[in-house]
Amino acid sequence: MAYLAIRGSGAVNGVSQLHGQVSRRIFQVLFPRWPEVEVPITHVTNGVHMPTWDSVEADRIWEVNCGKDRWRGTMTSLGRDIRCATDSSLWQLRADARKSLIAYARKQHVRQMAGQAASREELLQAGQTLDPNALTLGFARRFAPYKRPNLLLHDPQRLARILTNRDRPVQLVLAGKAHPQDGQGQEMIRQWIDFARGPEVCSRVVFLSDYDLLMAEHLVQGVDVWVNTPRRPWEASGTSGMKVLVNGGLNLSELDGWWAEAYAPEVGWALGDGKEHGYDPAWDAAEADALYNLLEREVVAEFYTRDEKGIPVGWVARMRESMARLTPTFSTNRVVRQYTEEHYLLAAANYAARTTNHGRLGLDLLNWQQALAKHQSTLRFGSAAMEKQGERYLFQVQVYLNELDPEAVKVELYAEEPNSGTPIRQPMKRDERLVGSENGFLYIAEVPANRPATDYTPRLIPQKSGASVPLEAVFIVWHDSPAWRRPT
Repeated sequence: MAYLAIRGSGAVNGVSQLHGQVSRRIFQVLFPRWPEVEVPITHVTNGVHMPTWDSVEADRIWEVNCGKDRWRGTMTSLGRDIRCATDSSLWQLRADARKSLIAYARKQHVRQMAGQAASREELLQAGQTLDPNALTLGFARRFAPYKRPNLLLHDPQRLARILTNRDRPVQLVLAGKAHPQDGQGQEMIRQWIDFARGPEVCSRVVFLSDYDLLMAEHLVQGVDVWVNTPRRPWEASGTSGMKVLVNGGLNLSELDGWWAEAYAPEVGWALGDGKEHGYDPAWDAAEADALYNLLEREVVAEFYTRDEKGIPVGWVARMRESMARLTPTFSTNRVVRQYTEEHYLLAAANYAARTTNHGRLGLDLLNWQQALAKHQSTLRFGSAAMEKQGERYLFQVQVYLNELDPEAVKVELYAEEPNSGTPIRQPMKRDERLVGSENGFLYIAEVPANRPATDYTPRLIPQKSGASVPLEAVFIVWHDSPAWRRPT
């Protein structure tokens, strides 16, 4: 189905920068001989509708500092305006939102316990679960193996010590579902429920059943830190962590999906090294240890380092920067604008152009595609030459187009950039017809001599005004390792 969709589309994009990168690798098979970086899949990172997910308390903070129309227009001043929010107002936001979440979690927890025929004493205890003043972590999503929802449970004893520290307590509110046929996901839920029932941690951990959008709304509004531990690069984008941004929540996440492009030390915490390690138990163990270290040495410490007014100044500064920098960027406002500017307007213009004059351009494109298909097997390169002229290279290459219209293709020099950067594509100019040939031409180009000449390879690719290459014309011809002899 994905192949069918790509072959029938005028544009293709992933839902995060990393997803676009991974998709180019996956679908390179559809574009043989094209470099991975040129596989025509871009990205538009997902976003969330902030007014849907902000709490009453958060809405008040944003309105006071940014006005009632803050989510309309370009939002260019949003970051500047929210940075004017005071430390005390931001910290009060977190306190109020955490209190609301705990009230909701207690009510849900008591209802769950009553449904399990708990005793009166157990119900009273459930009603006192969690501490309104303790650092509250949230974790809620579909329980699937690639999401590694039990990474925090890798060392239950160490996690218990973090949760039950008398001076710096931490608590967890969890929720989620597994697919009915996903036995591994169901087992992970069972492990969390068993852990939460332990007498040492039962007042610090709540697993809420019947996860739905309403429950998600309470969680993203109330938690101090949203934890996400997928196995890179399986998280295409993820949006749950985006929903805490507007509420002053912070993210501690694997460098995957949207967080791979959103993370900066000033706005949250990152897990992993930004590389792919597959299903490696040793790496999972190392990341679990890194997660515990982050919590113990940075997250918990920053939350409980307070000034004379009881405000964790460093924590609030991180909140403010996260709200200012990330909320506008990962909102649906930006998403819709980006799709409009990069895809929808272009698609509308292409449609108008191709249907004008009874579809004349569309017919021309079809004829062009058919001509390419008919003649591509006969196209070839001849000899190639290079001469260094001062600080520049002069490249020459012979191209034999046979019966194909020279305007149907173009010749260019290609050179890769290190670290998968944007490659160099230097157009070559059609200079003169080769003597005694059928549509044989000499093409020339000059480039700066700031890298080895052997980095450059001539290639022949389709060209047509109004066409999307290589989506609509996938063929490409490379010169087979030019020797770059000096011209005679």
